[in-house]
Amino acid sequence: MYLEKLNLTNFKNYEEGSFTFSEQINCIVGPNGSGKTNLLDAVYFLSLSKSAFHNQDALSIHHQSDFFIIDGIFRRDDKPTQITCSLQRGQRKVLLSDKKPYERISEHIGRFPVVMLAPNDTDLVREHSEERRHFFDGVLSQLDAGYLRDYLFYQQILKQRNGTLKLFAERNYLDEELLETYNEPLLQLAGRIYQRRKQFIGDFLPIVQKHYAYLSDAREAVDIIYESEVGNEEFPKDFRRNRQRDIQLQRTNKGVHKDDYVFEANGVALKKFGSQGQQKTFVIALKMAQFEQLQAEKGIKPMLLLDDIFDKLDDRRIDKLITLMEHHTFGQIFITDARPDRTRELLTSVKADVAYFRTEG
Repeated sequence: MYLEKLNLTNFKNYEEGSFTFSEQINCIVGPNGSGKTNLLDAVYFLSLSKSAFHNQDALSIHHQSDFFIIDGIFRRDDKPTQITCSLQRGQRKVLLSDKKPYERISEHIGRFPVVMLAPNDTDLVREHSEERRHFFDGVLSQLDAGYLRDYLFYQQILKQRNGTLKLFAERNYLDEELLETYNEPLLQLAGRIYQRRKQFIGDFLPIVQKHYAYLSDAREAVDIIYESEVGNEEFPKDFRRNRQRDIQLQRTNKGVHKDDYVFEANGVALKKFGSQGQQKTFVIALKMAQFEQLQAEKGIKPMLLLDDIFDKLDDRRIDKLITLMEHHTFGQIFITDARPDRTRELLTSVKADVAYFRTEG
């Protein structure tokens, strides 16, 4: 599976753009600020119907325009599929497969799997639990359509319950029957999401450990600890007993939307005690494990997007990634770099078709 062609209209800094890619390695080079990362984000957007860098689709519209269009041809087993994503300001996003709209955009997720490695990925380790939930929910959403449905439904009911709690607080009253219409489905969905996350981490962790050992020359042992109050058999009672606090704070304070994942190396938290090198290595191991899981589940190699990695990684980690490329571990790869000569030199040993695209801004 690979992306053969990509056409952009009014996407970020691209008023117009047309590209025909190699099915192996594509290097996007040019000065900083010229649109290298934006082109990478267009590939990501076409695969997952959203940006890799922000949650508001309208931010991807060229600043002088009222709409954007991303149009591309994916090939799988030599069969082409045209995917078109468009957005008009103030309207809903439209996603087409061979010019036919999806019944639900969520049906597109996982059809053309993608993994992205970017400079800010160490936020997964350093920042709040929301960053880590977002990553694992993204992995699971590409792997498991059932999980994605449950997750989206949970978010919908959570939003409705929070709106009701705000109403209760503003009007100083409580309707227990109305609240229960949200409580019961929310608890059922939370139970299913918790079980799926727990099962996933059990399967995922050994793969992360394998890749971390490869990248670090087995210098330390790493672990992922999934923390959730939902697994407690008393959770449904605790959830309902917490309603007064929920009303006071006007939001739901218990549930899988509060889960966290703790990353450890040799028994200590990477967030507090890990070096920059350990944190970077752990994040790369996460992404490599994501790649392996998607390949195993989908039967195809995901596209791999590497944004500015040669500037951010040390020589040892770069050498490890280049070795994986030499062994054809990956399928189609997109690499951005502000220094084309460096990219050419690093890829000299990789026996693959390499295409270069220069961005000018």
